Amino acid sequence: MEWPEPLIGGRLTRRYKRFLADVVLDDGQELVVHCPNTGAMTGCAEPGSRVYLSKSHNPKRKTPYTWEIVETSDGHSVCIHSALANRLVAEALMLGSIPLLAKYTRWRGEWKLPSGSRIDFALAEDEGEANGKSDPWQCFMEVKSVTLHCGGGVGQFPDAVSARAARHIEELLRLKAAGYRVVLCFAVLHSGIESVAPAVDIDPYYAQVLRDAVAKGLEVVALGADINLTQIRLVRALPVSV
Repeated sequence: MEWPEPLIGGRLTRRYKRFLADVVLDDGQELVVHCPNTGAMTGCAEPGSRVYLSKSHNPKRKTPYTWEIVETSDGHSVCIHSALANRLVAEALMLGSIPLLAKYTRWRGEWKLPSGSRIDFALAEDEGEANGKSDPWQCFMEVKSVTLHCGGGVGQFPDAVSARAARHIEELLRLKAAGYRVVLCFAVLHSGIESVAPAVDIDPYYAQVLRDAVAKGLEVVALGADINLTQIRLVRALPVSV
């Protein structure tokens, strides 16, 4: 994914009310910007950090600028825009750069399940419906953005207690029981993270749910990102320990 316009540099003053941040641009202008991340953002929201913003040209937006990237104190780049994770995974699927899922040539995002809930991706090997199949999908996948760096190249998820994330795994297991292949994808948006594990100290319940799900057939993949001021892409598989 290429940034549609050059990102704008500045320094973070503070992040507050979850969705807002104060930033001083390089030209001295002080802005209130949108923070597109609901997590704790541990290590990614230190006052004085170098940040990069995109600008929306939608006149209806109250905060035209969006915080996209932060440079951490140890020199790593982090994309804090968690909603981009699904877009990046879709691009990786299109490029065939996820070996675990390379056989799937067709996918849909935000697929609505019979239960009424939505899954991030439904995948199929062929055109399905064109071949007369009433249900062409063989695999369902949830995507989670990882930015919590715990040192030594280890990233963890979640960065705050997340009952929602645990429910998503339980939904995947119901699909597994119905005969589908199910995958959990960690999109690692921190350049310093080289492996991923559940955050046992932060959310032990989620960690246990994940372990139990893997034992029942949930597949887990982690993809590391190349992050710069021109583009961001998921380019490499990372080891996952559960």
